[in-house]
Amino acid sequence: MAEDTSQEKTEEPTERRLEDSRKKGQTARSKELNILLSLMAASIGMVFLGQYLMTDLHALMTQGLAFEPSRIRNPDQMFEAIRTQAALGLSAILPFLGLLVFSAFLGPVALGGLVFSVDALAPKLEKISPMKGLVRMFGVQSLMELIKALCKFLLVATAAILIIYYSMNTIIGLGYMSFFGALASTGDLLMWSFIGFSSVLIFVASIDVPFQLWNHNKQLKMTMQEVKDEMKESEGRPEVKSQIRRMQRQLSEQRMMDSVPMADVIITNPTHYAVALKYDQEGLGAPRVVAKGQDFMALKIREVAEANNVPIFEAPPLARALHGMVEIGHEIPGDLFKAVAQVLAYIFQLKTLGQQTPVKPVAPSYFDVPDKYRGEVV
Repeated sequence: MAEDTSQEKTEEPTERRLEDSRKKGQTARSKELNILLSLMAASIGMVFLGQYLMTDLHALMTQGLAFEPSRIRNPDQMFEAIRTQAALGLSAILPFLGLLVFSAFLGPVALGGLVFSVDALAPKLEKISPMKGLVRMFGVQSLMELIKALCKFLLVATAAILIIYYSMNTIIGLGYMSFFGALASTGDLLMWSFIGFSSVLIFVASIDVPFQLWNHNKQLKMTMQEVKDEMKESEGRPEVKSQIRRMQRQLSEQRMMDSVPMADVIITNPTHYAVALKYDQEGLGAPRVVAKGQDFMALKIREVAEANNVPIFEAPPLARALHGMVEIGHEIPGDLFKAVAQVLAYIFQLKTLGQQTPVKPVAPSYFDVPDKYRGEVV
C-alpha cells in the first residue's frame, strides 16, 4: 500500500508563505555573522580611527584630571569643564560607535532583510510550554548551537592564547611606558586582537550562514495539501468564482441590452441568432456589432427591438457569420461590407420612403457571404 505523502513537507515555500513569514518577523538570522561583522567593524575602526581615538582619550584624561582646585568651588566653571570633557569624549567615541551600529544592521539586512514585526513581540504560550522547550533543547537547532559554541570557544581561546603569547613583552612593558605610549600600545594590541578574533570567526560564520538559510527554508516548507489550499484561497473558491462570473455576465448582458434600442437593424437567423448593428453615417468607421445573442438571448434582443421600433431583418447566413466572427463593440470585417451594406441600404430606404410613398423598396434576398463564414457558430 502506497504511503500518503500529502502531509509531508516536501514542497518549497510559496511567495505568499515567504511574505507571511516576513510579516511575522520570521526570517533567516545568524548571530555568528552579526558578531563577525561587529568584530570586523571594530578592526577597521582601530586601523583607521585608532590613532585619533587614543589621542582624544589621552587629551580627555589629562585635561579631566588636571585642573585647578578652585574650579570645584565655582559651579559655572565646573559645569563648563564637564561640558568640554563630554564634548571631547563624544567626538572621540562617536565615529567608532557609528561604525559598530552600521555593522549591527548590516548582518540582518544582508541575510534576511531588515524586518520589524509587532507579531514577533506578542507573547506566545508555546514559548513557555515545557514540551516545546524539550523539543528545542534536543532539536537540530540546539545541536547546531552547541557545536557552534564549542567551535567558537576553541577558536577564540586559541586566538587569544596566540595573541597573548606573541604580545607578552608588550603587555609586560606597559607598566614602564609613558601614559601616551601605553595608550598607543594598548590600541595596537586591541587592533590585532579584533583582527585575530575576526579571522577565526570567519570559519564559524561560513558554516552558520548556510545552515540558517537551510533551516529557515526547511521550517517554511509546505505539504502538498497546504499548497493546494493556498492556491484555492489565492484564486478564489470555485463557487465564489462562479458567482463572480455570473454577475459579470449579467452586467455585460445588461449593458448589451441597453445598446439594442440604439441599433439601426437586428439581423436574425430568424430564431436561433440575432445580431444588432449600428452604423454612424457621419463617421469614417464601418458598422459595429452592439449586441448579439443565441436562442434565449436572441429572443430577448428581438423583444427589446420590437418594443423600441428597431427594424428586424431575416438573413440567416449573414446572421450566423456576424454572430460567429464579430465580437460585441467591434467593426464588421471587410469581406462582409457588401452584405451588410445591402441590409442597411434597404433599412435606410425603408425609413426614408416609408413615410412619403406607399411603394416600399425591394428587400435583398441574396447576400454575398464568403464560404469561410457560412455555418460559423460560437
